Parts: sequence; structure tokens; C-alpha cells
Amino acid sequence: MDRMGMDLVLGIETSCDETAAAVVAADRRILSNVVLSQIDEHRLYGGVVPEIAARAHLDHLDAIIAEAMREAGIGFADLAAVAATGGPGLIGGVLVGATTAKAIALVHGLPFIGINHLEGHALTARLTDGIDFPYLLLLVSGGHCQLLAVEGAGRYRRLGTTIDDAVGEAFDKTAKLLDLGYPGGPALERAAEGGDPARFDLPRPMVGKPGCDFSFSGLKTAVRRRVEELGGALDEKARADLAASFQAAVAASLVDRSGRAIEAFEADHGAGRPFVVAGGVAANRTLRAALAGLAERRGMPFVAPPLGLCTDNAAMIAWAGQEKLALGQVDGLDFRPRPRWPLDPGAAPSIGAGAVKA
Repeated sequence: MDRMGMDLVLGIETSCDETAAAVVAADRRILSNVVLSQIDEHRLYGGVVPEIAARAHLDHLDAIIAEAMREAGIGFADLAAVAATGGPGLIGGVLVGATTAKAIALVHGLPFIGINHLEGHALTARLTDGIDFPYLLLLVSGGHCQLLAVEGAGRYRRLGTTIDDAVGEAFDKTAKLLDLGYPGGPALERAAEGGDPARFDLPRPMVGKPGCDFSFSGLKTAVRRRVEELGGALDEKARADLAASFQAAVAASLVDRSGRAIEAFEADHGAGRPFVVAGGVAANRTLRAALAGLAERRGMPFVAPPLGLCTDNAAMIAWAGQEKLALGQVDGLDFRPRPRWPLDPGAAPSIGAGAVKA
């Protein structure tokens, strides 16, 4: 492969329960993208155990990096920089990835770039679709639910966030209530495929209310009450119908909140800019379809990354590194990883769990 003029960045992602490494070129080509899931290690516990996750990253990261470099067909001397998630996330895992990246940078004389994991998601649409700034972003994952005006790399203005549970967390907790297995989000989506979304009348959180904030704890409580009303003994049909009803309620909430954010965004940036959905929950096809319909009605291009680039991966970290490198924004080896790292530090704190997960 001819690499003349190609700046290559190695990206490392270890913020939660995926150990990942990737090599991405400045021209948006993904030369490799290796992801090792830890689902089997955490399934027994019904959720991610931070200590187990950190140990797994430590055990496997060197081999994952070697595989990513081998797939890309390059050596460390071919790299322009090394980028690693520096937060937010489970701090033990973040430390493993960032420390490994710093060691590679030091040994091979390369720039090191600490990447905000959320910024990786926020910029993925530029990697996959080459869109220009500004655009409206709905970032939905297990720990995050935000609406942001993306005005440039490192320039984010938060329009709304969750005041309690993130949407992915609500999916996982609801799946646990319905005894659908782990990981909960994909299991609930599969169950909902055969369900009747109109059977259970569940609340549509925040729909019709001013502002762009989200709330999902009340919806989760409503599902629990329906389970209790059914005596706790759910047959397959009841599980499917509750899953479908929950998913429909989430979709209605996301569409309503996003619609209000579109109004605020267009007041500043005009009509016709892209509407981007990113993060792990963006892999849910029902939610994608609902949000794509909203974008079509509002005359906005709709962009959602391929399913494999919605969930945690290192290609997005490498691309965010490319964006930072192009701006000359590199970090020293004294960079300090952090468990919390808001994209918009100037945004007002929110009430509830959502505030600490930003």
C-alpha cells in the first residue's frame, strides 16, 4: 500500500469493557480496527465489574495493539502519533490504555494525544461521512445522553442532558427487570422485535416540556410496576410486549427532545445542517428509524455511523487524534487521565446521575 503523504494515528480505547486498538489515516481510511469484548467475563455479574475490566485490559492490550499494527501492515516508525482515551470512563481501564500509549510514544519519539471518549463518538460522523462543522449531535450510550451543538473539534455546546439515567442505562435496567439477559440493550431490542408496542401504556418522559433535557428513571419505574401487576411471572409474549412498549416510549422521548434541540440549534446555525446520532444506543435500529424520520421531516441530513462504530471502538479514538493532530493539539506525558470529562465544561450542572456521567 502506498502511504506517501499519509499521517497514521494509532488509537487505543479501554474506557469500559472493550479492549480496542486501531490505525486510521488522515484521509479517513481505517487501516485496522480490532476490538476484544469482555462480555463473557462480566455476564456472570450482570454488569461491568471495574476491577475485572481493568485486569482484562492489562492482560490483552499489548496483543490487541500488535494485531492492529499487523493488520495495518505498519510499524511504530510509520505512525504520526498515538492517541488513547483519557476519560471519562472506569478509571482503572483508562489508566491502562493511557499509560500504554504514553510508553509507546516515549519509546518511539511520537506525540501523545489524550482523547475524551465522548469526543471520539462526537467526531465519528466526520470519519465515516466526511461532514463539515457545525452539526447537531445526539450522543446516546450506557453512561451518556446529551444533545450537543458540535461547532468544531474541541468546541461543543450542550443543549440538553439527562437529569437521571442515561438512555443506555435505562435499557440495561429494564432488560434486567424483564430477565432478558446480559448485555441488556441488545437483548431488549431483540425481544421487542416480536412485541406489541401499544399493549402497555407507558409514560413518554419529558415529552411536551420546555427545554431539551431527558429523564428515564420514571419510565423504568413504570415498567417495574407493570411487572408487579403481572405478578412477576412474565411469559414470552408479555416480555416482548413490555420491551416493545418501553422502546417506543424511549423513541418518543428522544424524538421530542431532539426536535426541541433542532429549533435551538437552527436559531444559531440555520437550517439544513446534519443531525448526527452516535454512541452505543445509536446501534438500536428502532431508535435510528425514529430519529431518521425526525431529520427527514425537518429537512436535515441524517447521519448515524455504521453499527460497529457506534459501540466503543478505537477507530473513533484514532480519528479524534487525527483531528487534534491537525490542530497541533498534543499532550505531554504528564497528561492525567480522569473518570469525568465533560465535553462542555461551561454547561450548567444537571440534577441526578446524569450530571456525574458527563
